[in-house]
Amino acid sequence: MKKLPILIGVVVVAVFVLVNSIFIVDERQQALKLQFGQVVGQTEGYREPGLYFKIPLIQTVIFYEDRILPLEGGELEVTPIDDRRLVVDAFARWRITDPVRFRQAVSSEMNALPRLERILNASLREVLGSVTSDTILSDERSELMTRIRDTTRAQSQNLGVQIVDVRLRRVDLPQQNLQATFERMQAERQREAADERARGEEAAQRIRANADRQAIELVSEARRESEVIRGEADGERNRIFATAYGRDEEFFAFYRSLRAYETALQGRNSSIVLTPDSEFFRYFGEGELQRMVEETAPADAAGTEASQAPAEPAPAAAPSGEATPTTPAPAAD
Repeated sequence: MKKLPILIGVVVVAVFVLVNSIFIVDERQQALKLQFGQVVGQTEGYREPGLYFKIPLIQTVIFYEDRILPLEGGELEVTPIDDRRLVVDAFARWRITDPVRFRQAVSSEMNALPRLERILNASLREVLGSVTSDTILSDERSELMTRIRDTTRAQSQNLGVQIVDVRLRRVDLPQQNLQATFERMQAERQREAADERARGEEAAQRIRANADRQAIELVSEARRESEVIRGEADGERNRIFATAYGRDEEFFAFYRSLRAYETALQGRNSSIVLTPDSEFFRYFGEGELQRMVEETAPADAAGTEASQAPAEPAPAAAPSGEATPTTPAPAAD
């Protein structure tokens, strides 16, 4: 019975030594084994999950995350090369790649966050300050985020970490600059609209001038062709008139007078002032029209009789030996 407390004490000490002689690294962690503040064992850290041993009370173990960790950059005001200030809200993702260097540089994850945030903000100002605000707001943003990630990764390597990704969550104008920026954008759009209208007016004037020139050319060509046709028609008319005049001068003069009467007396109350001896109404004089009819009638009658007179029958053949009587021809008028 006296040995029982001693046995219990030995068991307790053995359990204590055993518990403090092992440590477990799961798949979410990586560890460093320290002895009097110096890294011992696996100098690059215990990164594979499993069960490991250490000397109790002499060696200690520090655990670090092996997962990807978040980094919130917060809102940051940047000034692109066109001096249009922007408020950028960015975030990053990082992980510990060298636990030994990480312990020497920042010791813990909580101490690493402020330094990584400063590096991220410096990279944002450097990259976004080298381009215009339109580039930041355009489809080239993904390329800018890649440049920011590479810059941040290069500057944070001495901390034993790797920047996995950097993203721009939001890009806005500062609140105090919204109105001024809006007015400037409005003025730029109005200037662009005025330029477009001026170019449109210039093009319209050019089109109108070209259309007017083509219209003048077409009208001139049509007028020239009409003059040619009119000249040919006048020539044909004069030829017809000359032919008609040569056939019957008196009737042609009478016909022209009738056309003149038709033109001059178109209205119902037309008045014409003429001298008593005017030749205009000479066919309205007493006996003038009768004279013209009498002069033209014999020629017409002769032509009509010649065309309508029946042909005389041929004389019968005379008996053989008899003479055929001959009819004397009428005397010519």
